[in-house]
Amino acid sequence: MIRINAISGPRNISTAVMYSFAQRPDATVLDEPFYGCYLKQTGIVHPGRDEVMESLPQSEDQVRRRLRDPWPTDVLFIKNMAHHMALVDQSFVEEVVNIFLVRDPRQILASYADVIQRPTLGDIGIEYQHMLFQKLATEGRHPVVLDAGSLLSDPQSILKQLCDRLGIQFFPQMLRWEAGPKPYDGVWAPYWYANVHRSTGFERQPSSNRTLPAHLEGLNKIAQDYYRALVPFSLQP
Repeated sequence: MIRINAISGPRNISTAVMYSFAQRPDATVLDEPFYGCYLKQTGIVHPGRDEVMESLPQSEDQVRRRLRDPWPTDVLFIKNMAHHMALVDQSFVEEVVNIFLVRDPRQILASYADVIQRPTLGDIGIEYQHMLFQKLATEGRHPVVLDAGSLLSDPQSILKQLCDRLGIQFFPQMLRWEAGPKPYDGVWAPYWYANVHRSTGFERQPSSNRTLPAHLEGLNKIAQDYYRALVPFSLQP
């Protein structure tokens, strides 16, 4: 069995990637299993906080035991947020195959500000992604980087390359899914997943061109340095 740990920044296309893997006949998907732990540790107020806390384990050990348990499929796809992963015991990343999903921080911040008006560098996870990528690369792990822009420009090419790197078969049905909420969505979906629920595949949203608020320009400049360091390692069409 292969356990795929997809480490993404928020307001990326990570949910679309999760939907893609859910179309595989050999896969189970999990939506942000460490979210409850993150909310408990930080005390941060996110939309639907109480619902999230009630729906997920708040103990790292409980989450890790669940992820280590036998699953009925050959592939377990775990969608994780980088800022959640930054707070948990890092030994978890040694037990899985890690892929990094990155996006231009300007687009992430402009989108994130629609829900959280003053995000921090830690909120978007790019610094942690860069740190962990360097660590794994130094260990000879050769983690995969997916850039949202490249994936949206040629989903079939990028997904085929991804499956090849992971040592699993590519299925054409990974390119399409039905619109609407999914049974494997986290309970936070009504607050965050409006765009992806309207999608039926990897589609560039008009909202990708929204303007970055002026007060986030400084944060974007810092985040861009980490992004530019990761993009050269990303799969290209």
